[in-house]
Formats: sequence, C-alpha cells, structure tokens
Amino acid sequence: MDFVEDLRLVDGPVLWFSWAAGAAGVAYFLWQGGWHRARRTTAPRWLALLLPFAACVLGAAALLAGAHWLMIYVFSVFPGELPAEVLAWSLPAVTALLLWIVLLWRAWRPAGPRTPGSLPAGQEGGRHPVRTTAASTAALLGVLLLSAVQINGYFGLNHTVSDLTGTAVARIKPLEDGLKRVPGAAAGLRLSEWNPPAEMPDGGVLRRAGIPGTASGFQSREAYIYLPPAYRATPRPALPVLVLLAGQPGAPADWLTGGALRSRMDRYAAAHHGVAPVVVVVDPNGSAAGNTLCMDSRIARADTFLAVDVPAWINQTLDVDPDPRQWAAGGFSFGATCAMQMVTRHPDVYSSALAFSSEKEPALAKERDKTIAASFGGDTEAFDRQTPLRLMRDHRFDGRAIYFGAGERDPEFIGYMDLLSGAARAAGFTVETRRIPGAGHSWETGSKGLPGGLDFLASRWGITQ
Repeated sequence: MDFVEDLRLVDGPVLWFSWAAGAAGVAYFLWQGGWHRARRTTAPRWLALLLPFAACVLGAAALLAGAHWLMIYVFSVFPGELPAEVLAWSLPAVTALLLWIVLLWRAWRPAGPRTPGSLPAGQEGGRHPVRTTAASTAALLGVLLLSAVQINGYFGLNHTVSDLTGTAVARIKPLEDGLKRVPGAAAGLRLSEWNPPAEMPDGGVLRRAGIPGTASGFQSREAYIYLPPAYRATPRPALPVLVLLAGQPGAPADWLTGGALRSRMDRYAAAHHGVAPVVVVVDPNGSAAGNTLCMDSRIARADTFLAVDVPAWINQTLDVDPDPRQWAAGGFSFGATCAMQMVTRHPDVYSSALAFSSEKEPALAKERDKTIAASFGGDTEAFDRQTPLRLMRDHRFDGRAIYFGAGERDPEFIGYMDLLSGAARAAGFTVETRRIPGAGHSWETGSKGLPGGLDFLASRWGITQ
C-alpha cells in the first residue's frame, strides 16, 4: 500500500503510462472514427480518417471556449482566465468525449432498412456494440488520464498518489501540549543570544490545530504548523514567524503538497544550524470554493481573523518572537494577494511579505464591478481604500520588505509583479523580485520561490549561517 501511495504522478512510470494510454486512445479514435467513411468514399483514406476527427476537435474547441467564457464572465467561478496550458490539455479530453459519444451512437443506433449482404446495425466493420463500447470507453479513459496527469503536472499540486488522496496530510498529528508555550512563561532567548545545542533533532515536525475566530467570528479550516529543529531544542530560541496562505480554490494543505513545505523548510533549517521560522499555514476562506478577499466585508471578517485572531493564537500557543519585525505573511496566487494586503494594511503585525504570483488586487470575478458589488454593496471607495496599490500610494512603509516571485511562463502575473513591486519601492518597502525559471501560474512558483524568499528575510530575522 505504501508503494502505491508513494507513486509519483508528475514523472516516472505514471507519466509514461499516461502517455502510452493517451496515444493509444487517440490512435483508436482516429482510426475507428473514420473507418466507415474511409470504406465508402472515393476520397483518399487518410482524408476520410481525419475528417471526423477534425470535426470533433473543432467542436470540442468551441465547447471548451464557450464553457471557459461562461465560467469566467457569467458564473465568475474564477477571478481570472485559466492558463493556456490548462485549456490546451483540456482539449484532448473534450475531443475524446465527443468521439466516444459518436462511436456509441453509431454502435447502438436503431437498425435501418437492410440491403442484401449488409451487416446488422451496430456490427458494421465486424464490431459488436458491446465490444465497441468497451474499447471506446478504454480509449476515452486513456485520453482523460493523459489530460489529467498533464494538468496536474502544470499546477504542480499533487506530486504523489498520497498527495492526491490526502492520506499523507491526514496522518499529521494534532499539536500536543509538549510543543505548546507554557502559559505565563517568558519568551525564549533571542536568536542573537542562543547557541545551538550539540545534539539537534534531524528535522522539523508538522502538526495541525484549529484557530478560533474569537474576534472575527470566522470559521476556518484547520491550520498546519511547521516547527523547525531549533524549536525542539532545550532551551528554545524565540523564533520568527511566517504565516502562509494558499491559493483559491484551495486549502492550507496545498502548501504541504504543491508547496513541498516540509522538505523546503528542513533544507533551510539544515543550512542554518536547525534554525528556521515557525510556519503557520492558515485558512482565510473557510472552504475550498470560498473567497473572502481577505477583507472585512459583507462576505466575512477575514481581515480581523488574519490580523487579530491568528497572531493572538500564535503568541498564546507557540514559543515565538512576538516582535512584529520578526513576522511575515506569505502566499501563492490568492494567498500572495492576501499577504500583500496584510503587509500594507497591518504593517504593525506583519512587517514583511513573500508574494508569489500575486494578483493586482483582490477579486471575486473578472469584472471589478462584480467584486465590489458582492463585497461592499457597490461602494467602490470602501473597496479601493483597502487595496495594496491604494495603500502604497497613500502611505509610507519604510523599514518593511516584500519579496516578489512570478513564473517566467506567466506573463499576466509578471505584469502584476512589476506593477506592485514598482509601487512598493515608491512607498519605501525594501523590494526584491524574481522570475521563477520554467514555472507558469503553478505551485512550482511558490515551491521554488520559497527558498529565495527565506534568504531575503534571513538578515531581517537575524538568521545567519
């Protein structure tokens, strides 16, 4: 069972098998889809084979474009358009579905008038309807598998079967008393005064816990906590804090799977004598499809949750440095936008931010009016005065810092990064930008960008080699 759970989905045997299954499925549809036409026409056989296939491709492209337009501009399922790579890999799946429907209709259609020597309806070409159904369904599944593996590979969210099924995350233990702060105890030694013990734990640990919305009334999903090796040393140092937020749609666990949080943090800690920030991955949305905009609005009091409830819980529960200069917010996509909101709206709580593929501003829909209507009843000024660009125009943020990252294959979000980073520099932030090689708008950006972001914050946190 462990062997199956450890199977990688983005490379190795699963990827090779998906390519083989997808190629076999395409070959079957290409051949079978034009078989009868090829036998009954005087046109070249290759043309007769390709015409039905091409017709289904064009039909699938039209359906996909229409569905995408409806999702973005009518139903506002996503606040922005889906990446071109995702749409491209969706096309084979929709095409295969149309071809599958055509083949099933052809195999099971009612019998027409028979001529001498003709085969029974559904058995033209010597194929029985049941066998045609089984073969075409297998071909469809092969193409669907290839599309699913490629789309998952683009987003980089599920690297293994256990990531996909959630079994690895489900095994994470609740935060136990032995790792909590002793009530009333003073904060640990500052990093500059702390010396690593001779025996340091090999790696960090992951735990989970619920964070109550005491002031906000917000109901969040469980948070995940990374505690570095130094946290389990005796005595504990007062460590910096990194509050991470995932994308939308999504969940805090996405930072553990797509973000490869534990391995990234363990490597960082190993290079710094066991020292790394305490990382708390929190949920500002309440559900996979929820979108609170990370604001206090008609939707929810998510801003109060992140700026009041989360810091209060961390300071009361964990041994960390309470100095806001030692705190940072970070995230990917929606989470990066949220981190930008925290560092511009609450620089006295989060003095730094890591923004990987941040949006220009919070959004519920492609059309800005829909976002403002749903969150502030159409009050544009109430919305605008809470956006990072407006806050950076109106206020100074000297002494604060932001690290921006965007995938080099993600031109839209590179544009947002350039816009936001320019505004941040003008407002006094210390800024660094990075284009992540080979990445699009995917978790590869957050995962590969995190080490650089941690290095950027190390000197601010007092973490040295």
